[in-house]
Amino acid sequence: MSRDLRPPVDILHYEIVQEQASALGRMGRALEQALARLREFDAAHALPEVPVSMQPARRKLVLEAGQALWMFVVQREATGLRDSRHIMRTYNVPGEVQRCMGLAPTMSRPARS
Repeated sequence: MSRDLRPPVDILHYEIVQEQASALGRMGRALEQALARLREFDAAHALPEVPVSMQPARRKLVLEAGQALWMFVVQREATGLRDSRHIMRTYNVPGEVQRCMGLAPTMSRPARS
């Protein structure tokens, strides 16, 4: 039976780094999926302009991608990776998604009588 001779703080540090890497992977995949949904929507509605009736659906996809981007950027920054330009280039994040990064979704309110 082998015994781990590393100090407990080293073992804890290893576990923390492992979890950070796992979280980064999850956040990166979530961003990829959100951007893919937006791109699929745009490809399916490849018109000069999105019809008015479809604009709320598209806006929702943009906001979801913005939220996924925000979560990924925050997770990266928490691990010490401060430069987000690499993310924007690598994932080809549209400007409109970058501009809504971190916006809190609005809650729908009941209509007043």
